[in-house]
Amino acid sequence: MDRFISIEGCEGVGKSTQVKYLKEYLEATGQQAVFTREPGGTPVAEKIRDIILKEQMSELCEAHLFAAARIEHIKQVILPATSQGKLVVCDRFIDSSLAYQGYARGLGAEKIMEINDFAVKNCMPQCTVFIDMNPLNSWRKQKGKVIDDRMEEESAEFHLAVYEGFKKLVELYPERFICIVPQEDKLLTAESIVEALRTRGIIR
Repeated sequence: MDRFISIEGCEGVGKSTQVKYLKEYLEATGQQAVFTREPGGTPVAEKIRDIILKEQMSELCEAHLFAAARIEHIKQVILPATSQGKLVVCDRFIDSSLAYQGYARGLGAEKIMEINDFAVKNCMPQCTVFIDMNPLNSWRKQKGKVIDDRMEEESAEFHLAVYEGFKKLVELYPERFICIVPQEDKLLTAESIVEALRTRGIIR
């Protein structure tokens, strides 16, 4: 089985912080892993990321750009690493496309899977850690921080739709998802994630 983990969540809920803590844990315990992100992970995909986050575009164009970046990312980073038996940890993957473009943009999950079929049919996460926090009460909102990108600047209704999209995915794929309700103490949240992954035998 490919050793591939994705980390998902809405904007500002501490997802990237938890990716950092997981990386520190694996390094401290001598467990080799490749850490990457979407959109991004390769020079081409990072350029696509810049376009997605800065430029206005149609919903369908946005979905296709995410898929294009994902194709390059899977071919150049994820599959080479998993084929060598390495653990891959990805900050966002196909579930973000399903939640953001499928549910919140209204394109539908079927359309998103159709667009991404070539890329993901042989490359799905072994498990997905979902940071389960309402984006309207995110840590970033509580601290009044704003990140200047197009997704962050979307309406409250959009972000709530993304959250509901993720929750629907959890219901659809309970065997794949690990739901973690984040605590104010980020280290406690990190411990919960590590314990869940250890229980599944993905890390030690």
